[in-house]
Amino acid sequence: MLAVIKNNYAEVSHEAARVVAEIIREKPSAVLGLATGNTPIGLYQELIRMHQQEGLDFSKVTTFNLDEYLGLPPNHPQCYHYFMRENLFKHINIDERFTHIPSGMVDVNDINRIHKYCGWYEEEMAKAGGIDLQILGIGQNGHIGFNEPGSSLGSRTRIKTLTPLTRQDNARFFNGDVSKVPKHAITMGIGTILDSRILLLLASGKNKAQAIRDTVQGPITAMVPASIVQIHRKAILIVDKEAGSLLDLEYEQFVTDLI
Repeated sequence: MLAVIKNNYAEVSHEAARVVAEIIREKPSAVLGLATGNTPIGLYQELIRMHQQEGLDFSKVTTFNLDEYLGLPPNHPQCYHYFMRENLFKHINIDERFTHIPSGMVDVNDINRIHKYCGWYEEEMAKAGGIDLQILGIGQNGHIGFNEPGSSLGSRTRIKTLTPLTRQDNARFFNGDVSKVPKHAITMGIGTILDSRILLLLASGKNKAQAIRDTVQGPITAMVPASIVQIHRKAILIVDKEAGSLLDLEYEQFVTDLI
């Protein structure tokens, strides 16, 4: 794992965009795994700038999103279809046919349909050749995607029940009303994420510091799903100083020297 510590969120976003752009320039038909939430917004803004000012070409890029809330239609302002459209897709020259986001309208009570749909999403990733680079954020409890603590490290795309902490964290997107936060989501599994050729994990802020320490220097455990980056063949961790503040000093000096 390559760990990079930057001074602030803006620098994290800029460095992450540089990594993504390099992949696209080397392989114009790259398959990207995309994340949502506050953390990747700066990355997406920088990719938009690169497209508009430097000609970064997304016309042959294929994307697969990590997850989506269940029960929210595609036009809901807090669903991830809406998020991706507003924060990235409508500002670049990506072909909408090449973008994939899990459906939030799968009936959570129809188990057979859920299994069939999740299997289809996995098959579509395989047909595309697998994910070249997967962008990840991290929750305060160490979750990636909606793989909550305790998720199987070999899990595939499936339905997950969100923990009270995750729903409380995300209530800020629903006017602070946790009752409006969906209780279920569809998410790529940890095993699915591990199949990606490169993992790019981003974090910013003191509230992510413990999760980053547990991810980087703790044991590999299902109770900290992000800890699987330790065993990935090519994982890149980019965090700001606040998110990396609980890492051992010697370790921080070491990874800073790698920049």
